[in-house]
Amino acid sequence: MLPMTDAPITPEAALLRIAEALERLSPPPPPAPDFAVADAFIWQAEENRFAPVPHVNRMPIALLKSVDRMRDTLLANTENFARGLPANNALLWGARGMGKSSLVKAVHAEVEARQNAAGGGRLKLVEIHREDIASLPRCLSHLRGRPERFILFCDDLSFDAADTSYKSLKAVLEGGIEGRPPNVVFYATSNRRHLMPREMMDNESATAINPGEAVEEKVSLSDRFGLWIGFHNCSQADYLDMVRGYADHYGLVLPAEQLRAGALEWAMTRGSRSGRVAWQYIQDVAGRLAQPLPAG
Repeated sequence: MLPMTDAPITPEAALLRIAEALERLSPPPPPAPDFAVADAFIWQAEENRFAPVPHVNRMPIALLKSVDRMRDTLLANTENFARGLPANNALLWGARGMGKSSLVKAVHAEVEARQNAAGGGRLKLVEIHREDIASLPRCLSHLRGRPERFILFCDDLSFDAADTSYKSLKAVLEGGIEGRPPNVVFYATSNRRHLMPREMMDNESATAINPGEAVEEKVSLSDRFGLWIGFHNCSQADYLDMVRGYADHYGLVLPAEQLRAGALEWAMTRGSRSGRVAWQYIQDVAGRLAQPLPAG
């Protein structure tokens, strides 16, 4: 309620007092993000802030086996980006458990370490959760114009029927008025090459007036990624190489034949061979040997 005075209050003065009162009641704006406190952050859309991650859960890049071609491709793209050269958005797609997200995190650590050694490390990793993709323009508004360079990373990105947030992602990646800021590159992992299930694309094709245009609308999202890096199921030899690499790196003392037989049995019970399965077996071995392993 406005205070009672003898002098009449003009409408302009009343509006000014109301505006000042509302401003006092509104919460203060969030503080500007401090990207110097960490190398990695998580975008928290509801709080409009970047939460620092003191310790990133990741593997050393040397431990990622059977992904040499994928590693070299992503590493070269990331180094170009970190140096201010042209670089592409990257979609890492394919078989489960073959190290897609591990590679993104390991490549960031490798490039950042090289930059730090040269005295110029300002490459940051920012994770955005799948459910927060609609807030991507707001996230980018905080990053645009910053002196740092950012890898914006979304793990396990995919879209289902009735989910239209992929359209805002398309506009941000390529084609919008502002577009992607020059200091940001977008890396995503997905089990789906086109980021949506085949039945969804088939349904769009079957019910559309022009089926070709409907499918084109969906597929055009993955076209926004200049790099498509495919991951495929590994062979038995590759799987055993991963197991041996982990065992040697962490100093697990176990006879070679026993390690091999156990690894094959473990894969058989899981019904698959992958880097994830190899790591889970190594964790089991380390537990039986009462030998702790690092969290990441």
